[in-house]
Amino acid sequence: MDTIWADMRDGIDEGLMDRAGSIIRRGGLVAFPTETVYGLGADALDPEASGKIYQAKGRPSDNPLIVHIHRLDSLEKIARFIPKQAYLLAEAFWPGPLTMILGKSDIVPTSVTGGLDTVAIRMPDHEIALALIRSGGGYIAAPSANTSGRPSPTTAQHVKDDLDGKIDMIIDGGSVGIGVESTIIDLTEDVPMVLRPGFISVDMLRSVIGDVRMDPGLHGDDPSFRPKAPGMKYRHYAPKADLTIVEGSAEHVRAAIDRLACEAVSKGLSCGIIAADEDASSYHTGIVRCAGSRAKEITISQHLFGILREFDDLGVDVIYSESFDTPQIGAAIMNRLIKAAGHHILSV
Repeated sequence: MDTIWADMRDGIDEGLMDRAGSIIRRGGLVAFPTETVYGLGADALDPEASGKIYQAKGRPSDNPLIVHIHRLDSLEKIARFIPKQAYLLAEAFWPGPLTMILGKSDIVPTSVTGGLDTVAIRMPDHEIALALIRSGGGYIAAPSANTSGRPSPTTAQHVKDDLDGKIDMIIDGGSVGIGVESTIIDLTEDVPMVLRPGFISVDMLRSVIGDVRMDPGLHGDDPSFRPKAPGMKYRHYAPKADLTIVEGSAEHVRAAIDRLACEAVSKGLSCGIIAADEDASSYHTGIVRCAGSRAKEITISQHLFGILREFDDLGVDVIYSESFDTPQIGAAIMNRLIKAAGHHILSV
C-alpha cells in the first residue's frame, strides 16, 4: 500500500481533507494530529474498519479504542446513558484532552470497545482532527498512530516510521501541543474513577464534579486483568533499550545517574540520559537529552516520547531517566515513563 502524505502544517487543505474523509467512510485508515498525540483513525461504527486498526498497529484486540466526536449531541447516538457529570465535564474540558467512559449503545461495535459494554469517548481540541471527524462521518475510532508498545507519535514523521505502507494516509499537522494521551475517567462507577492520568488532573476533575478516585489497576501487572481503557494492561511507550527511572533527592539522583552512566560506558555500552533542562549540565558521560524544564512542565510531556524514539534511532543500550513528579501533569508523565521502563525504578 502506498501511504498518502497530506501536508496541512500551514492550514487545512479542503481537497485533501475531503479525500481523507472519503478514506474513512470507505473503511480505510488515516493518521491525524490531535492536541495530545497523533491518532490512527477509522470509522468507529464499522467493525471491519476498526479491525484494520488492530492489524496495522499489532494491537491486542481486547485493548479498547477511543471514539472521537466533533459535537456534543453525538454522545446520544453512541452512549446509552449519559449522567449529568458527563455534561458538566464536557462543558469544562471539551474540546480537550479528556476521555469519558460511558455505557455504549448498540450501534457501537464491540470490536471498538474490546468486547466491553462501555465506550470511551472524547472531543479533541485540534482543528485538523475535528475537520477529519466531520468529513469522515462524525465518529472516528482512534488509538495512537504507532506500532503497539512503541513510544507514542508526537510528529507525523513518527507515524511514518511505524506505519508507512500499512495505512492509507498520514496528515501532517506539525508537532502536537501536549505530548501525552488524554485523561480517561470512567463515569459508569458509583464514584468516577480515573483510568489513565493526563493533562486534565484529578484536582481539575474534582473541581467540577466532586469526588474522583484513581483506579488501583493503574499500578498492577495482573495478566488476567481486562482493560477498561486504552493503556491499562499492556506495556506501552517502550524504547528498545533497557530503561531505568532513578528517583530520590535531586542531588542523589544526579550522582546516581552519572555513576551508572560511567559504569555502562566502561562496559562498552552506549548510554542515554533523560534529564530536566535544569540538571543536564550535571552529567559528564553518555548521551544527554533534555526533556524540558520542571518550571514549565508541559515541555517535558511534549518531548518525552520523541526522546525515547531518538534513543531507538541512536541504538543506545541502556537509558537512565530522572523522575518528573511535577505539580499538574507529573502524574501523566510518570505513568508513561514507568510503563516505558517496565516498572523498573531505582530509589536513591
